[in-house]
Amino acid sequence: MVVETDHVGLNHDVIQGCQRGDQESFRELFESHKDKVYSIALRYAGDRAAAMDIAQDTFLKLMDRIGQFRGESSFDSWLYRLVVNSCLDYRRRQKRWMPMVEEFFDSFRAPQASALQNLLGDERQQQVQDVVARLSPEHKMIVVLRYTEGLSYEEIADVLQCSRGTVASRLNRAHKVLERRLSGLAQR
Repeated sequence: MVVETDHVGLNHDVIQGCQRGDQESFRELFESHKDKVYSIALRYAGDRAAAMDIAQDTFLKLMDRIGQFRGESSFDSWLYRLVVNSCLDYRRRQKRWMPMVEEFFDSFRAPQASALQNLLGDERQQQVQDVVARLSPEHKMIVVLRYTEGLSYEEIADVLQCSRGTVASRLNRAHKVLERRLSGLAQR
């Protein structure tokens, strides 16, 4: 018997088990996705405690809404949407801007920098972090999904429930804002 799976190998029987209320199926679903959910939450929130809150909220939503999953898109896209909503809900509750996690900014550092370069890099990194932190929530989420999760435009459009053109437009606007705000850093 061939069992259908989505692109990450998640057994559809597990999803169906969750939809029937099977605790073991939900445990398996949780174990197979907890790291991905936490990673997205951490990259968005930049704070471990906040990421845990967001991940917990996501899995509570997942338990509550698993019956609504119909397989019209991949389970991963559906789960990303739950994480995105939890991130945005957390943001609204906090009413303050949260910085990106350190790993996101490591990409701005030179791989084998000297001690002086590292000190200057740390200062620049903080400045870059401050600039990214001021992006609007929709632009910040696009940046997280594209550059830290590596999703394609189509996947992001599916997660955010918008068109590919909207994704491209928002990402383009985020690039322009970052370029404008970071132009002074590059000249130092």
